Amino acid sequence: MTNWNLFREMDVLRKEMDELFRGVGSSPLETAFLPGVGTQRYPKINLSEDADSYYLEALLPGVEEKDIDLSVAGNTLTLSGERTEEKNGDGRTWHRRERGSGKFLRTIELPSDINGKKVSAEYRNGLLIVTMAKAESAKPKKISIVSH
Repeated sequence: MTNWNLFREMDVLRKEMDELFRGVGSSPLETAFLPGVGTQRYPKINLSEDADSYYLEALLPGVEEKDIDLSVAGNTLTLSGERTEEKNGDGRTWHRRERGSGKFLRTIELPSDINGKKVSAEYRNGLLIVTMAKAESAKPKKISIVSH
C-alpha cells in the first residue's frame, strides 16, 4: 500500500500550473487581446458626450491607421484591427513583453442612437478620436406649454 502525501500532490499540481502558464506575458497574444481573459480591455477608451455628440478616444499605440476598422449601427460602435507583432532582431532574447500583438475587437454600446451619416474619425500619434452626432430622436426636445 502506498501512502498518499497531500504536500507532494500539491507540489505536482503547482509544477503543472507553472508549466501551463509558462510564457504567458511573453506570447504574441497578450491577455488584452483575448476576449474574456483577465480584466483588461483593448483598446483603452474614454467616452464623453455633450448635447449634440458622443466623443470616443481610443489608445492604439503601435497600430497603423490602415489596420483599424470602425463601424457604427444604431447605438453601437465597433472598433477592430490588428497590431502586428514586433520583431526582436539582432538575435536578442525577450525578457519581458507587456505590449501584446494580434487582432482585437471592441464593441461599445452608446447611451443612445447616433446619426451614422455624421461620424468622423481622426488618428494621430496612436490616438483615435471619433466624433459621433447623436440621432435627432436622441436629442432633448423642448416642449412648449400652452396655457388655456
